[in-house]
Amino acid sequence: MKKQILAVTLSALSVLAAGTASAETKIGAIFDLTGGLNIYGIQQNNALNLAVETINAKGGLLGAPVAVVSYDAQSEQSKYIQYANTALMSDKVDALFAGLTSSSREAIRPIVRRANIPYFYASLYEGGACDKQTFVTGSTASQQLSVLIDWAVKKYGKKIYIMAPDYNFGTISAHWVHEYAASMGAEVVGEDFLALTVTDYSPTIQKIQAAKPNFVVALPVGANQTGFLEQFAAAGLKSSIGVVSTNYGSGNQQVVVSPDAGKGLIASQGYFQVVENPANTEFVNAWTAKYGSETPIVSEAVDVWNAVHLWAAAVEKAGSAESDPVIAALESGLTFDAPNGKVKLEPGSHHLTQNIYIAEGDDKHSFKIIETFENTPPLYENDKCDLVANPTLAKHFTPEAE
Repeated sequence: MKKQILAVTLSALSVLAAGTASAETKIGAIFDLTGGLNIYGIQQNNALNLAVETINAKGGLLGAPVAVVSYDAQSEQSKYIQYANTALMSDKVDALFAGLTSSSREAIRPIVRRANIPYFYASLYEGGACDKQTFVTGSTASQQLSVLIDWAVKKYGKKIYIMAPDYNFGTISAHWVHEYAASMGAEVVGEDFLALTVTDYSPTIQKIQAAKPNFVVALPVGANQTGFLEQFAAAGLKSSIGVVSTNYGSGNQQVVVSPDAGKGLIASQGYFQVVENPANTEFVNAWTAKYGSETPIVSEAVDVWNAVHLWAAAVEKAGSAESDPVIAALESGLTFDAPNGKVKLEPGSHHLTQNIYIAEGDDKHSFKIIETFENTPPLYENDKCDLVANPTLAKHFTPEAE
């Protein structure tokens, strides 16, 4: 087991003035620290550790520091199942923070449901996950795409092409594109769903050229799929076809693409490092002091930061790290002054109402915020999932199944 666990950080028990030891609160972290998804996972793990250090520096929770048990999922689905069981059954964590892809989340949800442990999924995703023990701090597809497609249709025109990964993030996000396009009098003129292992995008680019869209909704995941953006620019299509995305920049794709490929790309997310507010300034300063400023902070890092602080607020409110009181506290309408602006944890859906930003890529591997949509609610999740009224509901709602 020592070889399986990348790092274990255990804080010593604090001793109360009366001489008795206060119970330690322990959380588990399962992220992709190696493998193709580590461009996200390393920052997710860094954000969790920084949040815990910040909490412990202020006295911890309930009189004791928080301990972290960390695992490297190695960008492998099976590792999430293995380590989730280890974290809950062997290490007996009080809460679990884990996952990037939707498949990893769906593998974990039944495990934490059986164990009745609060689970935080901190990544943008296709939306619709509904479970008493699951709390989502990333933005949903409907939150991002509702504003992005409206903006893009007005900017570029009504003909849309979709390039997306061939799993539920891509396919369900594409369904939302169809829905919003129809509501705006636009149409999807073509779509291509591709494996994460694809590296040659010539066939897709030829399809786009034949379809003649006004803009492409590009949803590349992982290092390989970032190649689509480079090949699209090399084909000379950017001058006539716009490119918009809900996840471009979420893994710092803007850093690895060429200035020509990145300039003018439009992204819609819940966080960009260039967001201006006091909480983000404080967060960025703390981050750069610990990790440096060479690599920009991705949205998933802030999603994890927010998740840890919301969980900590719930523990303090509950006066206990026990699952039922903490879940009840999480369902009390908690808010947090986050780096991406004030967020509110919706009691029924367990998702966040939060700001959504539209940003434009520049030729310096960065972004400029061009529009802010404040307090954007997770309307689809709020409509489908009321876990206060229906605590036994456990389902992944998808619009394509309706």
